[in-house]
Amino acid sequence: MKAVTYDAYGGPEQLRITEQPKPKVGPGEILVKVRRASVNPVDWKILAGELDPVMQVYFPVTPGWDVAGVVEATGFDVPEFAPGDEVLAYARRDFIHDGTFAEYATVPARAATKKPQGLNWDEAASLPLAGLTAYQVLQRMAPKRGETLLVHAATGGVGLHAVQIARDMGLRVIGTASEKNHDYLRNLGVEPVAYGEGLVQRVKALAPEGVDLVADFIGGVRDETLAVLRQGTGRHASITDDTVAERGGHWVWVRPDRDDLAVLAEMAASGRLNVPIAKVFPLEETAEAFRLSQEGHTRGKIVIRVSD
Repeated sequence: MKAVTYDAYGGPEQLRITEQPKPKVGPGEILVKVRRASVNPVDWKILAGELDPVMQVYFPVTPGWDVAGVVEATGFDVPEFAPGDEVLAYARRDFIHDGTFAEYATVPARAATKKPQGLNWDEAASLPLAGLTAYQVLQRMAPKRGETLLVHAATGGVGLHAVQIARDMGLRVIGTASEKNHDYLRNLGVEPVAYGEGLVQRVKALAPEGVDLVADFIGGVRDETLAVLRQGTGRHASITDDTVAERGGHWVWVRPDRDDLAVLAEMAASGRLNVPIAKVFPLEETAEAFRLSQEGHTRGKIVIRVSD
């Protein structure tokens, strides 16, 4: 089968289209004929070797943890899926080797859910990692309807999911973003504030008694987070800064969870959650997709089109 691979750590220039064996489908797994995958920052961070201290890597590596496609075959004891089912998944494994930027990918059944009819392939592939990250961060803080949430990097890939999920939960949402994205956030029901110097004062002008919750999707904002939290009851979480645990916060590493993903897929299919798409690249242009993601200026997800 055709797959994107790399044989050593480095930058996008390491990525090649190669022929690889069609993966075996083991017990508790499904074999997916891939329609779409999507790029996440973790993909090029793995390529750069940044996760080498914590995850085992076996070269050649096929990158990609997000996937949407059609079940080709099932392994032993997978009663919940059958060939022909349309699925999406956060297909992370406990090691790095065979990812989703390929014509076929094996996925643990526990990580996949069926794709609702109202969700197109681009959206389905874009939802898993970013959507689950946002959802699990919010759940970890145990939000209550009517509380106020501050989202750092509200127009990033995870942030855009988080602000919409939070609004659906009945939260008041304040989001940091550059001025050019403020109208976009207002249209989502979010109160925008500019990031950078003076952030604490801007947030306190909107929430004088402090915010109840802070979700950090960018890092480097721990002091600002603590300064705007409501005294005594405020909760905070980060996906980038493990030091928040030292100050009573949650450091969250997203987990594959088909039940959570099913909730998000239904939200998106029903129109309660918009999954923004920045650009779609063919599999052969995956290196360009990585470069665009590394620039950090896109609003929405970058999709890899594998087949139609």
